[in-house]
This record gives sequence, structure tokens and C-alpha cells, in this order.
Amino acid sequence: MLQQRLSLGNLDFSSKEYQETQREYNRLEKIVLLKEQYQKIQKELADLEELLSQEKDEELIAMSLEEQEKLSQEKEKINQAIRFAIIPPDPNDEKNVIIEIRAGAGGDEASIFSGDLFRMYSMFADTHGFKIDVLSANEQEAGGYKEIIFSILGKDLYSIFKYESGVHRVQRVPKTESQGRVHTSTVTVAVLPEVEESEFELKTDELKIETCKAQGAGGQHVNKTESAVKIIHIPTGITVQCQDDRSQHKNKEKALRILKSRLKEKQEKEQKASVDSERRSQIGSGDRSEKIRTYNYPQNRITDHRINATLYNLDYFMDGDIGELLKRLSLADKEEVLEKYLALQKQKK
Repeated sequence: MLQQRLSLGNLDFSSKEYQETQREYNRLEKIVLLKEQYQKIQKELADLEELLSQEKDEELIAMSLEEQEKLSQEKEKINQAIRFAIIPPDPNDEKNVIIEIRAGAGGDEASIFSGDLFRMYSMFADTHGFKIDVLSANEQEAGGYKEIIFSILGKDLYSIFKYESGVHRVQRVPKTESQGRVHTSTVTVAVLPEVEESEFELKTDELKIETCKAQGAGGQHVNKTESAVKIIHIPTGITVQCQDDRSQHKNKEKALRILKSRLKEKQEKEQKASVDSERRSQIGSGDRSEKIRTYNYPQNRITDHRINATLYNLDYFMDGDIGELLKRLSLADKEEVLEKYLALQKQKK
């Protein structure tokens, strides 16, 4: 049915309908291919079972048992892949992301850690060939950022980074601490799927656009022209300000990118609140009691509280080696979503 629709050629290749049809076709095709692989391995295992029941040669038996173990492991992997493939995909997973990092509780130390997190994500992105574009940054004299907003461009980025949303807590001795005491600070991270032009249209009469001179850390002016742009979305009160570029036009362009993503996220949250509000929730208030992850420097430890995972490689982690934890978070999320999906299908029967 889907293949017929795609082959008829009556769908606009650039249309949302065509893209959704193609995406669903690819998903179903993947399930079919996985099922064929699963059946092939089942047959090979059955043949091995028959061989082992008749074989007398010890060397051949050992080789067959080794092959049986490999096939059994591969069968389990394919079985898991099929289970996850039946879950309706998150339409945002393929998109680029806009990440917002803000200093929470902890003063200068929170701002410094905001900079550390930005460096961590930048190094991870660089390792994987993703491109980073800083959209807005409020640098602090003590170091780091009160707020930094940036986009990451690549493939399937929202599916990778979406688990970073929340409060990140750091425990370490600040450089300014003379008594060697460990301080606790927090930083909030929000990960938004970047909105494409065709997805969300802003009405100009709902925008209030202001310009002013850009300022640097501590409030000093960094240029004499009104290049900084502030955009207020009147119906929601959402405000975005960009001043990093010397061009007013480019700052306006960046501010609109951020605003669109925030408005789209707000819209999606409202639409799905009754069904999936917990999974879709983003950052909290920045209070020390709200946290998704703790970075403990004295113990060289990272603890992700959502999946009770603890790693003792904080030094490597902060250098961008975050892939293992991101995979574990993704796996745990898929298991949870699959459980809810199967329960919902059971209720419908």
C-alpha cells in the first residue's frame, strides 16, 4: 500500500505527506528485513541442533557449540531490534538540535560548569563530525556562561541528545575556595529539536522586535552599533535575545531559529501533556534537589539518577566521551516506551 503510494508519483517529494509516507515505508521495510534475518538464524540453529544430536566427533561438536552460541546471541539482538522497531518513531528524532545551557544555583561556579558542559558537548560533536553553531552566549568574567545557546547539525541528532535535558549537578572544590571545601552547583540543560521552515510559521504581527547595542561580560559595550536583537512573542511572552554576531540581520535570524524551536516545543508539550507529559518534560527550576545527573570531581564519578548508572571516568567524560551513557539512556527509554506501547495495544484488544 505504502509502496504503491510512493511509486504512483502523485505526492510532492518536498511535501510533509511524502516525507511521512517514506519514513513509515522505511520503518516497515526494516521490520520485514529483520524478520527475514530472524527466520534465517532460526533455521540455522535448528540445523545445528540436528547436527549436534547425531555428531560424534568432539572437535566438530565443539565448533558447532561455538557457532550455536554466536547465532543465539545474534538472534537475541535481532529480536530486540524487532521489538524496538515496532514502536512508532519520534518524528523529531532525525532533526538537528538547539541546546540551551544555563547556570543555576551556585553563582560563579555554576557559570564555569556551564562552560565545561558546552566544551563537553562540543568535543563529542567534533569527534562524530557534527557541526556546532553558537546562537547566543552570555559570558561571565569569572569564566563560563550565565547562558549559552547553540545548535548542532548532523544526522539523527535529537535521538542522541534528547536525554540531556534536565538539571546537571556538579560537586567539586572551586578554584576560589581556600579551605578546600566541596561545593555543589547546578546547571540546567534544555534540548530542543530544531524546527524546519515548513513546519512552523511565525506571524509578524505577533512579534515585537527590539534592537540595542551588544554588551560583553560585566556589562561593557562590545560595539557601538545596534546589532543586538531582542524578539518577544507577544501571545506567549517568550523572549529571545541574540548579540553574538556583529550583523543585526544574522542576530535576528538566530533569534528566530531559537524562538521557533521554543514555540514548537511548547505546542508539542501542550498537545501531548495528557499522554506523555513525564517523558516530554524538560528542565526544572535549577534547584539543587532536582537533578538528572551528578558530576562528582573528588570521586571522578558520574551518576545518572534516571537509570541508576554510575561511571568512574569523569575526566574522559568531560572530554566528550559520553557515548556509552547516551546509549544506555536510549536503551532504557526504548524499553519503557515499548512497555507502554504494548500495554496500550493490549487495552485496545
